[in-house]
Parts: sequence; C-alpha cells; structure tokens
Amino acid sequence: MTGTAPKVAVITGPTATGKTALGVLLAEYLGGEIVSADSMQVYRRMDIGTAKVTPEEMRGIPHHMIDVADPSENYSVARYVKEADICINDILNRGKLPIIVGGTGLYIDSLVAGRSFDENASDESLRKLLDEKYKAAGGEAMLRELAQVDPERAQKLHPSDKKRILRALEVYYTTVRTISEHDEETRKIPPKYDAMVIALTFENRADLYGRIDRRADLMLKSGLFDEVRSLLDSGVSPDCTSMQAIGYKEAAMAIRGEISEDEAAELIKRESRRYAKRQLTWLRRKENIKWIIWKFEPDLEYARHISTQFFISNGLK
Repeated sequence: MTGTAPKVAVITGPTATGKTALGVLLAEYLGGEIVSADSMQVYRRMDIGTAKVTPEEMRGIPHHMIDVADPSENYSVARYVKEADICINDILNRGKLPIIVGGTGLYIDSLVAGRSFDENASDESLRKLLDEKYKAAGGEAMLRELAQVDPERAQKLHPSDKKRILRALEVYYTTVRTISEHDEETRKIPPKYDAMVIALTFENRADLYGRIDRRADLMLKSGLFDEVRSLLDSGVSPDCTSMQAIGYKEAAMAIRGEISEDEAAELIKRESRRYAKRQLTWLRRKENIKWIIWKFEPDLEYARHISTQFFISNGLK
C-alpha cells in the first residue's frame, strides 16, 4: 500500500499458532497496544473456549475489543469495524502503534479496508421471518433462494452457513442491492490503513493439528463444559451467534444429552482443525504478507526480530 494511510501492524494466522504472545511481545518492544480481531473474544463470560488472553498474559499491555458484548447479542462485523476503528484512532492519537491480533479474516479485512456498512440494510422483522423460513425449509433451499438474487455470494457459502445466507438475503431485500455489489464498490476505495501483516503457521500441518488438539484438551480440563453450562443457565440461548462458536456448540450438545462429552471433545478438535485449514486458505490468497513458519514450536524472540525488521522495511520508525 502507498499513500498517507496510517500504519498498523497485523498479527494473524490459524488458531493456536502463538498470535497472542507475539502481539504482546511486539507491543512491549514497539510501544504498541493490542486491538483484538477475534469474533468470539468480543463476548463477555466466554473465556476458556475462546482462549481469551488472561491478565497475566497481557503483561500490562492494553488490549481492546475484548469483552465488549453480552453473549446474548448477535455481534456483527459492522459493529466491530465501527468500535475497533475508534480504538485505533485513539491509539494513533496517543502516538502508539495499533497491533491488530487475531484470526477472524472478515474482521481484519473489513477493518483495514475501512469498509462501510449500510446501517439501513437491517430489518428485524424480516430477519425473524428469514430465520423461521430457514428452520422450515433448510439451508439448501435458502441457498438456492440466495442464488436467484446473488449467485456470486451463494457460490461462496455452504448450506449450513445460516448467518451469512440470511444476512445476504436481508441486505438484498432491504436495499435491492447485493452484498457482492457492495463489496465490489468498496474494493475500489483505497484502504483506510496501511497494514503490515505478519502471518504465523507451522512448517508441518501435523504439528499445527497437534497443537490444536492439545489446546482443546487444556480447555476441557480448565472447565469448558462448566463455562458453557453457566452461560446456558443464565439464559443465553443455544441459537445465539456466540453459542455457535467452536467448543461452545459441541459442549452445549453434550450438556443437552445429544452426544457424550467424549464425542464433544473429538468434535471440538475436528472442527478446530477444519477452521485452521479455512484460515490458511484465506491467508494464502493474500499478497504482501510476511510469513513466519515455526519448525516445531513457536520461537517468539526469533519472530520478534523478523517482525520488527519487516515493519522497519515498510516504513515504521
């Protein structure tokens, strides 16, 4: 990127690759603050299953965009961009470096691009109607309906991706314009931020998957089922966006007796590995990324050195 767009750092990569630890280390070294880009860490009381950074892990570095929503809220990318943008501007105005850390690609892309969202493309009654229709007709039928008005977006979605299918239909029926058209327009607008992107992964996929499995085991040992049970007991609906997160959805199924806890544990590992694969697919389509590839375990000092050299070469003083 060129121009006068403010510079921000981005630390991303698949789940369980050490993004949080590297982000904190770089913030200490470069005088930065962390802006989380994790679609589930925005929710309060969802700590274990989201691998949320602990106060000890923060090491005194301010972290933004964590614990900003109630689990019963359907938090959106539009709200994230609006709130995270305020955080970034505040950090820049105080002479600090914003370091965006997380693996939610849609959040990162939308924030860096400065993507605007049509606030009028929202209709609560229509959303409820579409939701009921999805439950009655199923994902295949709703995806076919979307394909009639927005074939480009429909091709990118799976029938089980209820949230994005219904959102695309809601936008079309309220604005008579597709999300694809909106995205095409925003791609022509220069990015709001000059992002220096570091991506983490492992040389061997087996090492990444092993780390994911060990993290899942630790979450279960740390009380994931109790955390999910507490959320459900407090009135959080299993249908909420927050409860569709990997770990929470499977644990809720076990709590309801639909599957055993052992089956839930295996599902969590499998879905986490699949999610990591999708994250890698998203990253590999991008240009101008500095990859740091771990051999067996993260080497944070090495990564700090490589990252700072990359930032300096891209104009960060």
